[in-house]
Amino acid sequence: MSEINKNELTKKMSDNLLVLRNKLRLNQSELAEKVGISRQTLLEIEKGKRIMQWNTFVALLAVFRADISTSNLLEYFEIYTPELGKYLISSESADSK
Repeated sequence: MSEINKNELTKKMSDNLLVLRNKLRLNQSELAEKVGISRQTLLEIEKGKRIMQWNTFVALLAVFRADISTSNLLEYFEIYTPELGKYLISSESADSK
């Protein structure tokens, strides 16, 4: 299986975070609470002042994949790809062993 580029995916998520958050009609505090980070951290990620951690990316992915409108945007922005889906499934099965 080909390795995914985590840096590229987290950058794409960071670049589109404001659009995705607004699509769900969440403010920074609400989204930050859902994914377990501070509002300040989310603000810095949105402004490009902080690099998104992989665990934050995965948490955001879960929030945005749960809603059809943002799930479609994840695919449009090439954040959620078939390769990423396969990677996450294989990672989960590896973690449970």
